[in-house]
Amino acid sequence: MYEQPRWAREALVPILAGLVWLWCAASFGLVGFLFSIVPGVLLLGSGTSLLFWPGDDRITQFAALGGLLGVPLALPVFLVSGFGLGVLLVGFSAASFVAAGVAAIRQEPHVAGVPTPSMSVRTAAQVGVDEALLSTMVLTRDSPWGRERERILREAQEARAEFASNGWLDKPADYHRTPPVLDEVRVKAGRTLGIDYEEWSFESGYEPHDGEPCRDRWLGFRANRTGYARVLRAQAADRPWLVCIHGYQMGWPLTDVGAFQRVWRDHDLNVLLPVLPLHGPRKVGRRSGDGFLDGDVMNSVHAEAQAMWDLRRLLSYVRRQGEPATGVFGLSLGGYNAALLASLDGDLACAIAGIPATDFSRLMWRHGAPLELLSVERSGMEQEAAEDVLRVVSPLALEPRVSKEHRAIFGGTADRLVPPDQVRDLWRHWGEPRIHWYQGGHMTFMLDPSVGRLIRDTLSGAGLG
Repeated sequence: MYEQPRWAREALVPILAGLVWLWCAASFGLVGFLFSIVPGVLLLGSGTSLLFWPGDDRITQFAALGGLLGVPLALPVFLVSGFGLGVLLVGFSAASFVAAGVAAIRQEPHVAGVPTPSMSVRTAAQVGVDEALLSTMVLTRDSPWGRERERILREAQEARAEFASNGWLDKPADYHRTPPVLDEVRVKAGRTLGIDYEEWSFESGYEPHDGEPCRDRWLGFRANRTGYARVLRAQAADRPWLVCIHGYQMGWPLTDVGAFQRVWRDHDLNVLLPVLPLHGPRKVGRRSGDGFLDGDVMNSVHAEAQAMWDLRRLLSYVRRQGEPATGVFGLSLGGYNAALLASLDGDLACAIAGIPATDFSRLMWRHGAPLELLSVERSGMEQEAAEDVLRVVSPLALEPRVSKEHRAIFGGTADRLVPPDQVRDLWRHWGEPRIHWYQGGHMTFMLDPSVGRLIRDTLSGAGLG
């Protein structure tokens, strides 16, 4: 385990980088000054905070963002002020990005049962990618306040009592109803990244239980009533199907095809890319995924329940085509859904959970700002209450129905978006099947060849290779 020292030496890197940026800003003219203060202020502020007040996750996040922005913003300096100053600013910015990753690794407590992350430049840079991404989520997140927070608390309390009364907290699988068979989909052609795909659309038909909190509000999300999926067809006939489930804030052809095109090319499978509720063309907020993991507990419950409903309907349609076998593979939020689907569908040939989130309540409390969490807890919302309500859609509360030898998991030892304890907990709940820990963060798993080998071996062992 690494320990964050009181006076972190790596804090000096963003401090010096910020000072250099701000020192040079005045000589760049008005436009150059306005661009220079962005990395300068971010780096100096986060570096100083890291030196004197370490521990807040947002410090390393904004240090990484400042370093990341500093590299492209320094490129015009080569033309305006010469090669030497350009190299200095690019070098300091890149070093600050890596230093943010080092600091993030140091301050993360070691998780029992997970290999210790290496303190290398490569791993630190990968963690820096996670940190920068988290900073953008912090900047763009709309947190509920006032009456919205009161509504969230009231709905959670009502749901907790109803779920307990119906026995769903003891038997969460009973919460999920079997959807009707999907008889027909609307098909149109699409193309992205030079790849042709089919886009399916269908009426979801999902409705929360009668009288369930948030039912009417959920049904009011009109764009979410239509389900979507993209299909990449195999070259050979009669090939198996693999359901590939995207991550949080994805759901568009470019992101989803980009994430899963490699498994399609390498294994010549029919790849089904479903769009999760509230994502892509189903979004109800400014961004894809808004409402799914924003702290509104009942939104998260219904989003997951509808995801399972839609996935099982899509599987019924695929299986009516006479497919030989079907597996599921998900990444991040998609890993959560893959694990949950593997507990509800007994006919899956395999289940691969990649960098999977597994506990929404812990994620919400992990990534919430300290002042925001204090306000939430003072309003009466306790983490234990959120855990109870979310239990009906938790892959850690349902038993997997895919055989153990056909389950597989991979996770990053230094993942900052989905902490390694979430991955480890699924591994334990699944009876400790095959797992691969790669040295790196959340976004860089495909840099490790062993991840590809794990996917290949799992698919081949289940007859999908």
